[in-house]
Amino acid sequence: QSQLVESGGGLVQPGGSLRLSCAASGFSLDYYAIGWFRQAPGKEREGVSCISTSGGSTNYADSVKGRFTISRNNVKNTVYLQMNNLKPEDTAIYYCNRVSFGRLCTPGEYWGQGTQVTVSS
Repeated sequence: QSQLVESGGGLVQPGGSLRLSCAASGFSLDYYAIGWFRQAPGKEREGVSCISTSGGSTNYADSVKGRFTISRNNVKNTVYLQMNNLKPEDTAIYYCNRVSFGRLCTPGEYWGQGTQVTVSS
């Protein structure tokens, strides 16, 4: 079995922060670029951010630039998404996936359960 497991979501007030984790099980992240995606109710899944294999290059959606930071620790086999100054429109289920790194960061076919992020007063 090989999969990515998302965690760290929760309920937070506007302006608050959360750090999401994407942990690999059954394979090593060292060889893969990873992206974070999110899907809000009634909306299509959209790309949030992605990071190259070494962590030397990153991409962000315009809506999260300056607020979110993607990082990785290959020794821990984990990719993170630090989310600051959260807004209600950030509310969604967040997923991570392998990607073909580039401007589009095209994800792989299979998705996990994701982790729910709710930003509300």
